[in-house]
Amino acid sequence: MPTITTEVATTDRWDDLQHALTGGGDGASCQCIWPVLTNKEWEETTTPQRTDMLRAEIAEGPPPGIIAYVDGEAAGWIRIGPRTKQARLPRTRLIAAATTEPFDDESVWAVTCFVVRREHRGKGLNAELLRAAVDYATRSGARVIEGYPIDTRGERKKANNLFHGTLRTFLAAGFEQQADPQPGRTLVRLRVRS
Repeated sequence: MPTITTEVATTDRWDDLQHALTGGGDGASCQCIWPVLTNKEWEETTTPQRTDMLRAEIAEGPPPGIIAYVDGEAAGWIRIGPRTKQARLPRTRLIAAATTEPFDDESVWAVTCFVVRREHRGKGLNAELLRAAVDYATRSGARVIEGYPIDTRGERKKANNLFHGTLRTFLAAGFEQQADPQPGRTLVRLRVRS
């Protein structure tokens, strides 16, 4: 049975993060910068620019996510952080209409991306990443954590379409379903302190 561990993404783990992001899917080109840019900014950036942006974000801190390891090899990634640092969220009509939390509240954190290397899918990494993300957010002062997962309704979906995570993973971690802004898309919330 493989050993799964998690670590906060720091500058000394940069190579591990790149390994996790480049194992199939859009992680290599996105560099998990999509949530922090507006559509216009996204369209104006290249992959090398996004890579530099992620490196700078990690160097500036606080770390914007967690890396999962399988038997010591970097295998996955989750973006977690205050919504105030994720510029796309208030501009996403579905999220803006569904949330009850103010967008200027730094105690509201959001999970916006999962990436798992192709060879490590199906091993429960998303659940471990989400557990570690909740722990990290709680230690960092989050009051509420939101997620915007896909409700697969038991159907198989392409991995690139599941970067938001699945509803089943969030519900198993104790999140509660708050709204269904469109078929197959859900807003979930976990209150970690009052």
